[in-house]
Amino acid sequence: MNSATWYGLVGAALAGIGLYGLIAHPHLLRKILSFNLLGCGVFLLAGVVARRGAALGLPGDPVLQGLVITGIIVAFAATALAVTLLLRLAESGGTASLSADTLAAGAVSSEPSAGDS
Repeated sequence: MNSATWYGLVGAALAGIGLYGLIAHPHLLRKILSFNLLGCGVFLLAGVVARRGAALGLPGDPVLQGLVITGIIVAFAATALAVTLLLRLAESGGTASLSADTLAAGAVSSEPSAGDS
């Protein structure tokens, strides 16, 4: 196996682990981290595709390189926004989880009672 194959396998593994974490975990911080791991796997796979093309004698694709750099910047900005929203959610609700128990308890406690005016 050459290095491009190893990078491709690692990129696919990162994307798979990130997708699993995004689906399986109810905690929002773990979902943010899983989304970043998924993005890193996709960026690594895009780099492998560009490297394999260059190994065949084709010129490097500047569009793909630009897309990967732009994607990294957008992923960083989206992570910063998601963490900010997570902190605001934790401040207002006292928790940062999407589990069924937490959502049911939050729905019950956030409704005003009949005696409140």
